[in-house]
Amino acid sequence: MLGDGDRLRVAVIIGSTRRGRFGPTVAGWFAGRAGRRGDMVVDVIDLAEAALPDTLADQDQAAPPPVRALAPRLAAADAFVVVTPEYNQSFPAPLKTAIDWYYEEWKAKPVTFVAYGRESGGLLAVAQLRQVFGELHAVPIRSCVSLPCYWEWFAADGSWPRAGFQADVKSTLDQLAWWALALREARARRPYTT
Repeated sequence: MLGDGDRLRVAVIIGSTRRGRFGPTVAGWFAGRAGRRGDMVVDVIDLAEAALPDTLADQDQAAPPPVRALAPRLAAADAFVVVTPEYNQSFPAPLKTAIDWYYEEWKAKPVTFVAYGRESGGLLAVAQLRQVFGELHAVPIRSCVSLPCYWEWFAADGSWPRAGFQADVKSTLDQLAWWALALREARARRPYTT
């Protein structure tokens, strides 16, 4: 068993802030799977609780207090898991705003996605998020978890009543761990510059 200092710090970000959202249920389910591994420490970040401002500041303005409060948690992460619904074939606006508030925190770190939606399972949102994170010098990994028609998989209390997706979760976490460790070691040996 690895000590806390050796384990990978994984930030699981709940990307929806809507009332009645399903994101916390999906994030709790996925974070529970990640937390069972001996190589990861999970930090669940709920954007609804972070209450980041909707309007970005000018480059010469100081970041608002909620932005400064979340920055150390993102900076400490070795990897990110973005939990996102698909709204109108894309991801939620508050998630884009949250991504845009930061830059250095994402650099040279892997990111994967747990998406949920109708028949597409959120994969249209994931395709767009891969482009956004690539622009920020993050490393979107190939594997992700897609939950099509998610309401058929979860019980009303949020439990996982049907078998399924376990292989997707395992392969996604395995790839995320590989990239997180490789990039953490690379950043320690040679700082990433752009």
